[in-house]
Amino acid sequence: MIQFIIAACLCADARIAIATPASTTPSPAPINGVSLTVYSSADAASFDPQTWIAQQRQGNDPTAAYQVPGFGVIREIRGVDMPQGAGSLAFTDVAAFIDPTTVAFEDLTDPTTVVTNQRFEFDLVSPQKLLEKYVDQKISAMVDMNTAPMRVDGTLLAARNGQLVVQGADGGVQIVNQSNTTLLLGALPGGLRTRPTLLWDVICAKSGAHQVRTSYQTSGITWRADYNLILDPTDTKADMTAWVSMLNVSGRSYDNAQLKLIAGDVQRAQSNNNRGRGAPMMLKAMADGAAEGFQEKAFFEFHLYTLPRPANIPENSSEQIALFPTARNIPVEKLLVYEGSDINGFGGGMIDQPEFGAMGKTKVDVFVRFKNEAAANLGMPLPAGKLRVSKRDDADGSLEFIGEDLIGHTPKDEKILVRLGSAFDVVGARTQTDFKSDRGRREMTESFKIEIRNRKDKPITVLVREPLYRWSNWEITTTSQPFEKKNSATIEYTLDVPANSEKLITYSVRYRW
Repeated sequence: MIQFIIAACLCADARIAIATPASTTPSPAPINGVSLTVYSSADAASFDPQTWIAQQRQGNDPTAAYQVPGFGVIREIRGVDMPQGAGSLAFTDVAAFIDPTTVAFEDLTDPTTVVTNQRFEFDLVSPQKLLEKYVDQKISAMVDMNTAPMRVDGTLLAARNGQLVVQGADGGVQIVNQSNTTLLLGALPGGLRTRPTLLWDVICAKSGAHQVRTSYQTSGITWRADYNLILDPTDTKADMTAWVSMLNVSGRSYDNAQLKLIAGDVQRAQSNNNRGRGAPMMLKAMADGAAEGFQEKAFFEFHLYTLPRPANIPENSSEQIALFPTARNIPVEKLLVYEGSDINGFGGGMIDQPEFGAMGKTKVDVFVRFKNEAAANLGMPLPAGKLRVSKRDDADGSLEFIGEDLIGHTPKDEKILVRLGSAFDVVGARTQTDFKSDRGRREMTESFKIEIRNRKDKPITVLVREPLYRWSNWEITTTSQPFEKKNSATIEYTLDVPANSEKLITYSVRYRW
């Protein structure tokens, strides 16, 4: 793209074109190696890389890798021995779960090289497949008879269900149990390979050492984001680390690879077997140029993140790579929130049953809230993931887990709210004290009493959230405390409760239709 822009400028002014001859410095030769870009649609709540690793190693489902929530794009530059004229080129050690329809080929040494045909050979060597290739071939079997081995020579007629059918030179047939049997076989028959292989029929003008560049998509590889937040003793500051958990069951290792990740909703055509799933792709780095983490840049309508050092992604492995350097001293706020009703808000229809929503809950939820901004030592978009919160025990210095929650994609300068559980020493009570409905006057009135009981030896602040769910047209007629209207169907009270005491809210609402 840069060369195109320069050429356009030179053509626009003939004098510059004459005075500035084209550079004769040859371009540097491409460097052999692998580049891997990984896309993820993993659900942080349910996706466990270890489950996929166990399935792959046990071989319970040979197609399990196709169900991994994500995919990879592999680009590789490799030296090959190219035949002259029409010939075949074997490109071994590709991902076992490659999508052959996505393969691209380019001869960097001779761009005139043409690929006329391509096939993917994945019939890899295994004991059973090997025996199937020796049907009608001569074999020797040493059978353990507990006393002395017995040798059986002949032609293999069949190999299935753990048994061999061998015809001897005299025409007699023996059935040999494969258990406790050692087989002596001849040269490896054609059609079997030890590694997945792309085989190209090529036409090349010049034989010898060439550099070729290939790219393809593969299933069986993905990642997820994990965050760890450590609160200080005052619950007002925190440190946060983040990891990319990589999963590779694609049937290939990627050594010294340039690792990239894409963030954004990348569309893929879907098929009935779910081998090409379209879903949100995730990632954002926290510090430009930081050696510990990924470097980010805008890329089309997405974001591209590059690890500034080579990465080793072994086959059948799960490993963690630092997403960004530790963000320290993040200002955080602990929130106690009481939502006494199970009703979220107005559902679209008038509700005049007195008992609807009258029962209240007692649990007061605990949250930690912080802002994703530069002033808080953050300030970069955070991908969706699982955020675990711990706090250090002053008695022995150990970190103790106090809760976890899922966070969605969070742009910079937005707040993050993490639910950690329910408070032990703070209790709520919500009671319906009055309800009246007058259909003639087309109105309802309802009253509530909300009590917050603080059994702690220090004061607390509780956010009390009340839904107004009976009808869209409502009015608070009386209230004992100031409130804030959050939306068309929710009001909130901020209630300060002294140590070892109770605080009461009462209010009445009138609905009209």
